[in-house]
Amino acid sequence: MAKGDHLYNTYAPPPQEFVRGEGAYLYTADDKKYLDFIAGISVNCLGHNHPAPKAALKEQADKVWHLSGMFQLTNAKELAAKYCAALPFADKVFFTNSGAEALECAMKTARKYHFDRGDEDRYDIITFSGAFHGRTFATINAGGNPNYLKGFGPSLPGFVHLPFGDHEAFKAAISETTAAILVEPVQGEGGLRPLPEVCLRGLRELCDEHGILLIYDEVQCGAGRTGKLFAHQWAEGAEPDIMAVAKGVGGGFPLGACIAREDVAAGMVPGTHGSTYGGNPLATAVGIAVWDEISKPEFLDQVVRVSNFLKQQFEGLKDEFPDVVEELRGKGLLCGMKLKKPAKEVRGLLLDRGMLGGSAGDNVLRLAPPLIITEDHVREAIAIMREAFEEAREMEDFVPA
Repeated sequence: MAKGDHLYNTYAPPPQEFVRGEGAYLYTADDKKYLDFIAGISVNCLGHNHPAPKAALKEQADKVWHLSGMFQLTNAKELAAKYCAALPFADKVFFTNSGAEALECAMKTARKYHFDRGDEDRYDIITFSGAFHGRTFATINAGGNPNYLKGFGPSLPGFVHLPFGDHEAFKAAISETTAAILVEPVQGEGGLRPLPEVCLRGLRELCDEHGILLIYDEVQCGAGRTGKLFAHQWAEGAEPDIMAVAKGVGGGFPLGACIAREDVAAGMVPGTHGSTYGGNPLATAVGIAVWDEISKPEFLDQVVRVSNFLKQQFEGLKDEFPDVVEELRGKGLLCGMKLKKPAKEVRGLLLDRGMLGGSAGDNVLRLAPPLIITEDHVREAIAIMREAFEEAREMEDFVPA
């Protein structure tokens, strides 16, 4: 039986098997080098084999691997304190192993908040088309994508799905049963669509006006990816009540968190929620090391500089290949372009030339490189993309299904 045949067929990976990584590169067993511009889908924010999280993991591995929340979690307390010191709204943190778990905690926290205030019927959560919030039952229903719901039984109640960017529809949807609004400041799977800063501030104002909680899903766009620690920080005065994070916060080690105001999280008492591995000493030791790197002002300044350079280069490709590139998308180093040719096939052309990329909804070529990339890495990527786009010109135009 071929290697890998025992795995669920939920992915269709290419044949390359990567055995090691260094910085922005991955290597196969025969030492072929690939420029990694997807970083495990926005996860490996410090690239591969970074000394800081590696040292933290090795040090913690010599101490204790697991305790569970039954006992004091020293590393978790330290990391939670770092988050709360950096985020004006934040007072409480619940650690998870993934983004979906962080979103589950966020939605439960919001509903419990209203329940404890005597508003038992206030449980609806408003979300937007193109959203992706995870693969659990609750999070696929929160996202509302029919492709992810098909085959898994009836839709769960309690979610209201609205068109992305339709302000009038949003205002009309608010009712006495609305508990929270859940939104990604920059959509990932939905096609790298940033929510304008004025809209984030508008959401905050509407939530305050109607007593609704504002939940940000920063699983993919957080952890320094846009040049701020978290993407919503580009919009002054748009802080959430609850935020879910994951992916980059662990730098490659499974780690997520639900972060909330103290009064909002007050109802989450013993017995209401839990996670056997949440706050694991290994994960939070790595999380501390990652945070200490990405929170440096000079680190974030470099992300902004490189992302601006990358955007300039993308503009050049768009001008050079108007028959391939339709529109630039994204923010910071969560970026890419909507294509006129099939994005998944173009991604394959990049792979053939030694570059890893991704794709997203709306036929978008998605790039989310490690945050440690330099302008030289960008030049290398652009050269590969230029070759791939030359070949892509011969493809049939993309036709939505």
